Amino acid sequence: MRLLLVEDDDHVAAALSAVLAKHGVEVVHARSGEEALHALLPAVNKGKEPFSVVLLDLGLPDQDGYQVCGKIRRITSTPVIMVTARADVRSRIHGLNLGADDYVVKPYDTGELLARIHAVSRRATGDEQSPAAEPAQRLGRLTLELPTRRVSVDGTAVQLTRKEFDLLALLAQRPGVVFGREQIISEVWRTSWEGTGRTLEVHVASLRGKLGLPALIETVRGVGYKLVVPAAHQGP
Repeated sequence: MRLLLVEDDDHVAAALSAVLAKHGVEVVHARSGEEALHALLPAVNKGKEPFSVVLLDLGLPDQDGYQVCGKIRRITSTPVIMVTARADVRSRIHGLNLGADDYVVKPYDTGELLARIHAVSRRATGDEQSPAAEPAQRLGRLTLELPTRRVSVDGTAVQLTRKEFDLLALLAQRPGVVFGREQIISEVWRTSWEGTGRTLEVHVASLRGKLGLPALIETVRGVGYKLVVPAAHQGP
């Protein structure tokens, strides 16, 4: 696996690169947003193994990390994991809206980071089992196409991250049925870490905002979430 590490602190980068190298990850280090964007250019990577993941620290010296994330998403579909010291939910949602696939909050556990790196990489390459091809699923104003991973509301396409789509697709399997938090985390994130619960909350909030249908995903306090579709619109 080849990873682009965007980190302006050389000491942090060296230590993390050493850990990742022990787990078979080749690290290319970029110290600024400009270096990162240049490293991702097709011409620069010609003949090289493509990056599996971009690990993007938001505290960069030349550009705002969120801006860099948005620029990365415009030139490549390579998964982006944001590294941030900002613990507030709004900051995380903002990053997801810009196209980040996941995030870790400092200080983070290297074991968890490795798991997240491998998880987003698997999803990007399609190594994880994909749902069987089905026709478009209409849920009220929402249309979900599993084979093409497309989502639209009232005919207008909505851009979702991989995990946002996977979360929505899981809930859409059984509208009206409550999915427990642990089950969702296990099936979407392939982990059982308690700390992932906050990640789930952020992704649900981001999904509600992007779809513009806040009532579509209902929180069942103390249990989990369910997809709520008006009875008149559930179809045959």
